[in-house]
Amino acid sequence: MNKTVAMNWNVYAEKAVQKEVLTQEEALRVLQAPDDELLPLLQAAFQVRKHFFGKKVKLNMILNAKSGLCPEDCGYCSQSIVSTAPVAKYTMLDKDTLLAGAREALNRKAGTYCIVASGRGPTEKELGQVIEAVKEIRETMPLKICACLGILSDEQAQRLKEAGVHRYNHNLNTSRNHYSSITTTHTYDQRVETVDTVKKAGMSPCSGVIVGMGESDEEIVEMAYALRSLDADSIPVNFLNAIPGTPLQNQGRTPAQKALKVLALFRFVCPDKEIRVAGGREVNLRSLQPLSLYAANSLFVGDYLTTPGQEISTDHKMIEDLGFEIELCAL
Repeated sequence: MNKTVAMNWNVYAEKAVQKEVLTQEEALRVLQAPDDELLPLLQAAFQVRKHFFGKKVKLNMILNAKSGLCPEDCGYCSQSIVSTAPVAKYTMLDKDTLLAGAREALNRKAGTYCIVASGRGPTEKELGQVIEAVKEIRETMPLKICACLGILSDEQAQRLKEAGVHRYNHNLNTSRNHYSSITTTHTYDQRVETVDTVKKAGMSPCSGVIVGMGESDEEIVEMAYALRSLDADSIPVNFLNAIPGTPLQNQGRTPAQKALKVLALFRFVCPDKEIRVAGGREVNLRSLQPLSLYAANSLFVGDYLTTPGQEISTDHKMIEDLGFEIELCAL
């Protein structure tokens, strides 16, 4: 049986290079592969990654531009209204602080700078603050700018595009059927609509998932198919870092080998897209983090929104030791 499965991984790679979609059965086989098949599976995923991206690694840096104070009830988030986690709470950072964050992104060799704000969506004042900073960053620094400010109207999206925002992030997070068990203050369809709004405005859509919130393997497959259908250019794959004080605080971590199978699945289903190992990689992948880059081609570097990341020099050394190369400019 194992021999048959092992032979199939190269077939998966060939299909992915041709951008053929896996069947439901094939996709589930990736997630449910025996652990002994992990290395052949990753080798097949690497063939797809190498075909579309070579050995380059895209680095992204997040700035938490507005923290806490969020009226939404997302069960995974320490900034939500239902969280009792002790997180910093502050309103939108001023322009100078946003500009300093951009300079730090360059220092970390990140090609993409992500301005992220808590909340359902931006107020007029918050949108203006972000736009003012983005215009100056575009004039002075060679960075791709990604914004993540929540639900957008068509007019807000157009203004961000005109200011120079290249990419907008709005994650699906989980599957349609599982969504109401994670969040009740907004819907899955509202998230899909925001991604469509971003695309209509001419910004590059970034949308991803959080694995480890009690979803089934079938639902992980559904997430991958949904993002393929949305044609998201960048797909951050987060693995839940269960934070004390949040409704999901008792969820266990995703085993490292399972996390790697998830990344391989997303590479096969979305072969030519930026697959980013995102939040929770340090906690879930642990010592197997380097193997993630055989399927993924992108990393967040530095801290996340409310949790610490890995030391930046460790990430740089990891990429160097793999024989990969940092993509210094994402433009």
